[in-house]
Amino acid sequence: MEIVIKKVGVIPLRKGSKSIKNKNRKKLLGRPLFAWVLWEALKSKLDEVYIFTDDKNIIEYVKNEYKYNQKCRVIERSAESATDEASTELALKEYVQKINNNYDILCLLQATSPLTTTEDINKVLHKILNDNLDSALTVVEFKRFIWSKDGYPLNYDYNNRPRRQEFEGLLVENGAIYATTKEQFEKTGIRIGGNIGITKMPEDTFTELDEKRDWIIVEKLLENRLRMNKKLSDRIKAIFLDLDGVFTPGTVFFGASGELSKEFNIRDGMGLEILRESSDVEIFVITSENSEIVSSRMKKLKIENYYPGIKDKYAKVEEILTDKNIKKSETAYIGDDINDLANLLSAGWSFCPSDAMKEVKQVVDLVLEAKGGKEAIREAVDFIIKYNQRGE
Repeated sequence: MEIVIKKVGVIPLRKGSKSIKNKNRKKLLGRPLFAWVLWEALKSKLDEVYIFTDDKNIIEYVKNEYKYNQKCRVIERSAESATDEASTELALKEYVQKINNNYDILCLLQATSPLTTTEDINKVLHKILNDNLDSALTVVEFKRFIWSKDGYPLNYDYNNRPRRQEFEGLLVENGAIYATTKEQFEKTGIRIGGNIGITKMPEDTFTELDEKRDWIIVEKLLENRLRMNKKLSDRIKAIFLDLDGVFTPGTVFFGASGELSKEFNIRDGMGLEILRESSDVEIFVITSENSEIVSSRMKKLKIENYYPGIKDKYAKVEEILTDKNIKKSETAYIGDDINDLANLLSAGWSFCPSDAMKEVKQVVDLVLEAKGGKEAIREAVDFIIKYNQRGE
């Protein structure tokens, strides 16, 4: 009989943050900080992933945004375990009580390490299970010369200064992932103990998001990683479009009873019709808004892949691509604002209208000549058709 080992992940989040206001839900490349680790955890070999927080806004966000993911859970954290003085261990003890100690492996994930990947999480789980360990954690190689406050070298001989490539350096905790067995945690009450294993993460994961200056550094590191992983395919198989600012000029007319009208461009609609009828490129529209006017327009355009009310567009795109067996390199993405940044940085081809936000213009492959709602879509469609016709 096969023994089932239940592996649960927990991401503890506090509402309060002295150094960075609303840190855990602050937008990092257009996504809430915690969403980066959460999505990677949901793709991992963890059986359940819990957001454990006292922040009502985060609770509502998670319940709405990931309600279709069977792994995702959210539990409210007590005020006592969310104070500045409360330790992470205190939060973990409260968490395991709230899940009735129903776990075999407990994996602590830190939202302040947004460069954590699914592979990193799986490596830690593999380490603790395959090596029969009590706990495991992530580290990075730190090739720096360390001195004591009294002026003594701690990890090298300055009389025989080694070259960097010959220097082993140190292994330093990066605070990203900790895993422990139930037995170890019940015995000690701390995140690691007993026989401890380590797994290495890339050097760019060394910085944790604790201070304002860290935010700038980590955002650039994350942006660079997305750029480095970006690849191009010989053919574009799917196009993803934001709505407001792309289909429309980004304006909406409101009356006393709510939304009255939006402005759409007929030629943009014709461009999508031409694309659909002349190629096998799939069209997807993803927007954070819910609008009956937009729904009617999508029906008119015969766009079946329409996803309204999506806040975490990056996660949604990845979910769609997995279901459709389409690679990121085979996609194009059109967006105009910061909530599109992660997708624009990772899509095979990225476009934005000429009146997009400056942060978007700085990262896309092509700034279109047309404005949003003024034939920008038609221009991008023409590019895609010509791109796919090369070599035919």
